[in-house]
Amino acid sequence: MATLVVVYHSPNGHTRALAEHIAQGVKSVPDVDVHLIEIRGDQVSEGRWSDAATMELLKKSDTIVFGAPTYMGSLSAVFKSFLEGAFYPFLGQQWKDKLAGGFTHSASQNGDKLFSLQQLVVFAAQMNMQWISVGDSAGNNWTGGTIYDVNRLGSWLGVMGQTNADEGPDAVSAHGDTVTAERYGTRLAELTARWVHGQEYRIQRNTLEDFREISARSAAAAAGRV
Repeated sequence: MATLVVVYHSPNGHTRALAEHIAQGVKSVPDVDVHLIEIRGDQVSEGRWSDAATMELLKKSDTIVFGAPTYMGSLSAVFKSFLEGAFYPFLGQQWKDKLAGGFTHSASQNGDKLFSLQQLVVFAAQMNMQWISVGDSAGNNWTGGTIYDVNRLGSWLGVMGQTNADEGPDAVSAHGDTVTAERYGTRLAELTARWVHGQEYRIQRNTLEDFREISARSAAAAAGRV
C-alpha cells in the first residue's frame, strides 16, 4: 500500500475543502492510502512549528501534497513556519524522491496565487522531491466557459481555488475548483502507485472537447446542488 499525505493550513476552512476533494480523488485509486493533516497555529511556539507525529507520518509517506491559503501574495505565515520546520528532514534528505504536489486558495481571482505555488515548488526542489503538475487544460477561457469549468483559473503548477471574501467554505463546491482538485488527487494517486509499485499507468491525453464535456458535467452537478 502506497501512502499519500495531504498537509495543509486552513484558518477559515476554504483550503480544507480543497484538501478534502483532493483526498476524494486519491480514494478512487486502489492501493493508495491517504491521510489529511492540518497544520495549526497552536503548533507554532516563538515562531517555530513543531509536531513529531506529523513529521513521522511525512517521513514514511510516498507522496506529500502541500496546501495553504495565499495571504498578501504569499503562503500563510503558519504554513511557512511548518515548511521551515522541515529543516532537519532537509539535512538528512529524508524526503528525497518522494512525489510532491500543491494547492492554494484566495478570495481574489488572481491574488498572486502563482507565487504561493512557486514557493511550494522551490521548497520541494530543496527537499529533492519530484513535483507533479495539474495535468488538465485551462477552462473558462472561451465564450461558453463558466466558473464550473475544470481548471477554470488556468493553473498548471498546482490547483488554485477562489471563493469570494464574504462566502464561507461551503461556497468552494460552487466552483469548478473542487472538480479540479478531485482530478488532481486521482492523478497524484495514480502516479504514486506507478512510482512505488510500478503499476501500469495510462497517460490520459484529453482533447479540448473532452475538457468542455467534463466542465459541462461539473456545471450540471452544481446546478443540481442549488
